Formats: sequence, structure tokens, C-alpha cells
Amino acid sequence: MDSAAVEALISQRFNAQLVEVQGEGSKFHVTAVSDEFVGLMPIKKQQRIYACLTEEIASGAIHAVTMSLFTPEEWAKK
Repeated sequence: MDSAAVEALISQRFNAQLVEVQGEGSKFHVTAVSDEFVGLMPIKKQQRIYACLTEEIASGAIHAVTMSLFTPEEWAKK
């Protein structure tokens, strides 16, 4: 699996203003910005992204995902 495919999966399955994925093989880093993260604890934000990739993780196509997840306000400050 490549980063463009992972990015497409997340973009299709999750409402985000920004999704960027880096990596290759089965290890990826996801950066996402979404209004849906407002008010959520970090683990809840991660669960939203993992939910987009459940099938791929279960099949072994994706082995490891690290994440940087932001609300639009948090992203603007960065």
C-alpha cells in the first residue's frame, strides 16, 4: 500500500479539511485537520482515523500508523 492510497481512504471515509499521509509499505504517518476533532481527547481523535482503516489494518496491509491530529484552531496556531 502507498501513502496516496491511505490518504484516499481517509479522505473518502472521514470529513477533514486536510489529510496528508507519509510513508510506504505498511507504516504510515497521518496528519489530519478536522472540525470533528473539536472537543475530543487525543485517543478519540485517533479512533476516528483508525475507523477509516479497520479493514486494511486487519488484513495486514497497514501495520503501523502514527498520527498528528488537529482541530482547525490548533492547526492555525501551528
